[in-house]
Amino acid sequence: MEQYIEFVTNHIFLFAALCVVLALLAHNLMAGGGKFAVTPQKATELINREDAVVVDVRPIADFSKGHIINAINIPMNSLKSQLGRLDKYKQKPVIVACRSGAQSAGAGKQLRQAGFEKVYDLKGGIMAWQSASLPISRKS
Repeated sequence: MEQYIEFVTNHIFLFAALCVVLALLAHNLMAGGGKFAVTPQKATELINREDAVVVDVRPIADFSKGHIINAINIPMNSLKSQLGRLDKYKQKPVIVACRSGAQSAGAGKQLRQAGFEKVYDLKGGIMAWQSASLPISRKS
């Protein structure tokens, strides 16, 4: 135990960095999607069975490289100003996708605050979608 205390006192900045990383990891695991996150397989079910709409919040350049078929691209930095484009989907399930799943939680929160009833975040983003060998489109 004395060695641990000595290590921490000798490397206080490394220990502080470790604490910050652990806290961020714990926050990400608890809040990163949570009850609103869906796996690519569940997203496929929502698309096929409930006619869910996919909103891709990546920049247009990334969207053009490949996206979920029939996805609507509204980059994250202009989501608030373009919410009107999605008004007709307020009653439908909406799946928010980004590259890795980090930004979709924030976009989903914005949509819920704007009155969208069924908003889900694609857990793992487009990277998880592609890892699951699900189809992507390069058509705009």
